[in-house]
Amino acid sequence: MDYQALANLLFPNVTETPEAVEARFPSRNAPEGAVITRMAPSPTGFVHLGNLVQGLTSERMAHQSGGVLFLRIEDTDAKREVAGAVEVLINTLKHYGIAFDEGATVDGDMGAYGPYRQRQRAAIYHVFAKKLVSEGHAYPCFCTEEELSAMREKQEANKETTGYYGSYAIWRDRSLEDVKAQLEKGMPWVLRFRSTGSIENQFKFDDLVKGQLTITENNVDHVLLKSDGIPTYHFAHAVDDHLMHTTHVVRGDEWLPSLPFHIQLFKTLGFKLPKYVHIGPLMKMDGNSKRKLSKRKDPELALTFYKAEGFPVEAVYEYLMTLLNSNYEDWRRANPTAPSDSFKFSPKKLNPAGNLFDYAKLTDVSKNEIAKMDAEKAYSLLTEWAAEFDPDFAQKLTADKDYAVSILAIGRGGKKPRKDLATWKEAKPYMGFFYDAYLETPVFDPKFSAQTVCSVLTKFLDRYDPADDSAQWFDKVKAITQEIGFTTDMKAYKADPAAYPGTVADVSTFIRQAVTGKTNSPDLYTVMQILGAERSRARIQAVIDQL
Repeated sequence: MDYQALANLLFPNVTETPEAVEARFPSRNAPEGAVITRMAPSPTGFVHLGNLVQGLTSERMAHQSGGVLFLRIEDTDAKREVAGAVEVLINTLKHYGIAFDEGATVDGDMGAYGPYRQRQRAAIYHVFAKKLVSEGHAYPCFCTEEELSAMREKQEANKETTGYYGSYAIWRDRSLEDVKAQLEKGMPWVLRFRSTGSIENQFKFDDLVKGQLTITENNVDHVLLKSDGIPTYHFAHAVDDHLMHTTHVVRGDEWLPSLPFHIQLFKTLGFKLPKYVHIGPLMKMDGNSKRKLSKRKDPELALTFYKAEGFPVEAVYEYLMTLLNSNYEDWRRANPTAPSDSFKFSPKKLNPAGNLFDYAKLTDVSKNEIAKMDAEKAYSLLTEWAAEFDPDFAQKLTADKDYAVSILAIGRGGKKPRKDLATWKEAKPYMGFFYDAYLETPVFDPKFSAQTVCSVLTKFLDRYDPADDSAQWFDKVKAITQEIGFTTDMKAYKADPAAYPGTVADVSTFIRQAVTGKTNSPDLYTVMQILGAERSRARIQAVIDQL
């Protein structure tokens, strides 16, 4: 076979050489040991937690080594592409603090190694495809879908490995005349890799997460270019990672079965193989067993879920860091105020088997993160969330910023700040009663008569003085307690509950419910100070009138 003649026949319009292409993508001016890596998602419109885990791993490895993180859009599968997906992807990752140094942007490209969308790089792939054909490493295949299906059925019936290999690779050694005849008929073709591997052979390979792996050689003649001339992921990523000088590839371990072919492809093309970081899946408990998080079953897989629930970015980031590196929690305890990017991240500390996603732990981390914020920051993030997900609440928050900030300031600061909120979605149930429109009608414990509740509220109104400090305020509550025959001695009540009709806690609850509509709220004295004397009185009087 004259492979050069075959290459010219298949790619008559490709005149550029691989050397000329490589000259357009010179070596990067990066420090010794710098990690050059990428996120390379498909634009399917679904951005999930796994994307963020890979993005965070890539970002930490690149930026703490003085390297580069770039975004490449792998849009070679036109059937899966969703309109607007690239914008969704970029904006979502940006929201979670994944900052790209170069790559695809919403309206184009940024950087010297583009284009960063694979469909725009078709001409580049054809140069390297022609090289492979001219060296005898690739050939055209004219098999129809029907022929391939029949082949697969036969392999399954014979309990053989499925794929295009060995005696099934019917176009592998066809003559130039056979190829010409098909081309003259206008028959569609794909370009296949001519594998020289054997499944009898194995070799060792070091993965930065999985450790040393035993790899079986690839013997399948995989497709490099589809019939529309667009490459498969396998071929495109090899060419792109070479030209963009990628040093590390971070991806999910579902790609491990393709690794033998990728190693073979890099070697055949004469490219230096990047280091691979294969990340295990995110899992959850389902009954007593673990399973992978599923797009179909688990809303928490989608990144949009966390934004809509109102988890602060810092909380999601902190939680994922505890998943990615087991020593992060100890480091955080020792460095409670240090920026997270001062932590020395290592891909070798990733769990090879994947991580168990724990929603309850994320909630705890989020409570801590929100508790650490000052009231101004909490206000800023809450209003940003509410503007998108609860516009009516946002309008009330922004109508009087100082008022809203004073509410959020309750219990903040100090060594033990309150941990009332895990998400911004919980803010309205927590603080909504400060706004008359959200005030609920209180429902008092039926074991106390309306007359008793009325008596407490009337006595309280008679003595209420907004100038009182919290101790004076509570002294008045205790005095009312004793006047109505309830006890202020909680120990005595616990010892003999039947001896008393109620306690100071019940009296406080009557006032709390009249003012807030709820049995639980932040410190009631502080609440009434923020509401002001007039509104506090009006609310209590309204409940008396109603009773």
